[in-house]
Amino acid sequence: MKISIIIPVYYNQDNLLSLYQNMYERVLNHTEYDWEIVMVNDGSRDNSFAIMKQLAERDKRVKIYSLSRNFGSHAAILCGLAQCTGDCAVVKAADLQEPTELILEMAEQWRKGKNVVLAVRKDRQEGKGQTLFANLYYWLVRKTALPQMPRGGFDVYLLDRKVIQVLTQLDEKNSALTGQILWSGFKTGQVYYTRLAREIGSSKWTLKKKLRLVADTLFSFSTLPIAIVSGIGTFSCIGAVIWAIVVLTCKLAGAIDVSGWTTLFMFNLFSFGIIMLTLGILGGYLWRAFDASRNRPPYIIEESMKGAEDDSST
Repeated sequence: MKISIIIPVYYNQDNLLSLYQNMYERVLNHTEYDWEIVMVNDGSRDNSFAIMKQLAERDKRVKIYSLSRNFGSHAAILCGLAQCTGDCAVVKAADLQEPTELILEMAEQWRKGKNVVLAVRKDRQEGKGQTLFANLYYWLVRKTALPQMPRGGFDVYLLDRKVIQVLTQLDEKNSALTGQILWSGFKTGQVYYTRLAREIGSSKWTLKKKLRLVADTLFSFSTLPIAIVSGIGTFSCIGAVIWAIVVLTCKLAGAIDVSGWTTLFMFNLFSFGIIMLTLGILGGYLWRAFDASRNRPPYIIEESMKGAEDDSST
């Protein structure tokens, strides 16, 4: 049996050599499985791909791919899944924040019949800011979209070959790969670990990318955005009826004078804000439908190298 290890790379030049050495010495050199490492450079403009080439030249079981630009970690993972040849694949980050032994723990669950194995974070050694956002995101996903999302969330996971085939066949744009895994409904196991503090480099997981992930998850797997629009519309209609009754009553009682102009102005401004909010939510759906209709590929491979043989193309 063969395990593929998928590693998306984005500005990780300082981590890659240590990552390979860590995996080889602690797991890969002692396992009974055949294995390969598939590294995908997600548009890094540092020396990440040059170091990836060094590893591929050193070890024929290392395959490397470089995307033409930054398509996002989920697209890079999808590329790795499409190119891997293992009976199962483990998706692992390049930042050395997850224990390498998780690979063997997940493989053991896979051998027991699990098609998907999630490495769930039971604790973190990171800053409170990162922990707060992650906890809030996973709570929101559980409540509104995917109730089977683990409480601690997951970034590392193992997928059986049949799951890989399903994910690579899905033609979805602007979606969350972790959400697709849970949505697919395959038999799922879990292992637990403590996420380590980052010792080398800095995270490129910006606030913009975090908010984009939240939007993609909610638009793809939840009816919450539409429920918000419906709720706002209902609230506005009820408010308008109440306001109309109040105004009519005041008019009949002769209590309306020019002093009510400020209140009317504030109400109109509030109504305009509600309209713009609902248009923005509906526009999110329209954009995703338009983007899917263009049928653009989720990633473009610019260069690749398989093992010690250079199969690169530009």
